[in-house]
Amino acid sequence: MRKCSIRFGGLAAACAVVFMAPSVRAQFATSVISYNAGTGAAAGYNDATTALGMPSTFTNDPDFPGPVDPFDPPYLTSQIVSIGAGGSLTVQFGASIRNDAGNPFGVDFVVHGNAGFVYDFNTGISSGDLFGASTPGSTRVSVSADNLNFFTLDPNLAPVLDSYFPTDGAGTFGLPVNPALANAASFNGMTLEQIRSQYAGSAGGTGFDLAWARDGSGNAVALDSINYVRVEVLSGKAEIDGFAAVPEPSAWALMGLGGAACLYRKRRA
Repeated sequence: MRKCSIRFGGLAAACAVVFMAPSVRAQFATSVISYNAGTGAAAGYNDATTALGMPSTFTNDPDFPGPVDPFDPPYLTSQIVSIGAGGSLTVQFGASIRNDAGNPFGVDFVVHGNAGFVYDFNTGISSGDLFGASTPGSTRVSVSADNLNFFTLDPNLAPVLDSYFPTDGAGTFGLPVNPALANAASFNGMTLEQIRSQYAGSAGGTGFDLAWARDGSGNAVALDSINYVRVEVLSGKAEIDGFAAVPEPSAWALMGLGGAACLYRKRRA
């Protein structure tokens, strides 16, 4: 009996490592290159370093502490940085973000904001609408490999910052949500658990594809990889919590193979 317990314990540990792999391998912004608060940024939310490292998983508010989820986005000055009209934030990644069509939904990196799902406190049901989202919703994202030549991600394809999808700290950072679900109807009438089902294990955030890169004339630019991301607010304001690069497809494949192996061994046991 003791031997069986030891084997199961080892198997559980191995499975935990496998299923945690994408979060561990996800790359986050490591340096702030520049920050301009712009006009209308939220007062006190001017620490750009809050956008570095892993996005928030817990809000350590002395009065209302709790985990970050789609109903409870990060809101402390130590968690998010605000950008007003005409403002911008440029960050660097220590490891390159690769342009890989094999990534889930083609997404190469994800930006996390301050948006949350509106819901009924009594029923726990969401309308699918957002609060705290970028207003009025005019933003631009540019990328660069050398911090000299920046290319704008096609505004006809790139979604608005600080919008869908609200962060779920219990999910996997770097795993994007299906972009086709970026509307209120996709989450209307859902509980937190149902929203998480729609997220399919993702930690949410707004996904961007390097294949959308365009030069100053609007022509497509083929980028193999980048190390710098610049976000700009053209009107209104937006809050940023963090950036996450999507792990290479091999990482997702490893997770799938590892999960299958764990399931197979458990059944044999």
